[in-house]
Amino acid sequence: MAFAQTYGVIMRYVFRSPDPASYELSQLFLLLCGVLAVAGVERLDQNVRNDIVSSHFPPRMNAILVETVFPVLSLVFVVVLAWKSMDDALYALSIGQHSQSPWELPLAPIKLSIPFGLLLLCLVLVSKVIHGIRSIKSGHRQKVENSGDTAMNDR
Repeated sequence: MAFAQTYGVIMRYVFRSPDPASYELSQLFLLLCGVLAVAGVERLDQNVRNDIVSSHFPPRMNAILVETVFPVLSLVFVVVLAWKSMDDALYALSIGQHSQSPWELPLAPIKLSIPFGLLLLCLVLVSKVIHGIRSIKSGHRQKVENSGDTAMNDR
């Protein structure tokens, strides 16, 4: 993206011959970087969180919300986005849609990258939901086992 922008700036200000392809390439790379990076960021748990609501709950309820409920709600939202973006990509493919620039870049492969990245995000969210349910169950078992151990020590 940086090379495309640098090329565009040099062509515009040094050679006085602007090239619209550099702007279009930058948009393409920005879209691909954004869509494909979201799943990786979510997998590494490096996303931005707003803990205003969840910080007021007890730790167990907070864990249930953050590890299970929020990923389920996100999954529902992302599935709808993937579905609608797939419809748009398939429509672009069926009509042979291309960009309006003189370069006439076909848009179907670009639009297909959006549902692909969202499907990767869906897989990450499903994994987080499964992991959250397992951690809640194992945390519940550990508390039951620990309470059983203290009951045995009391006898």
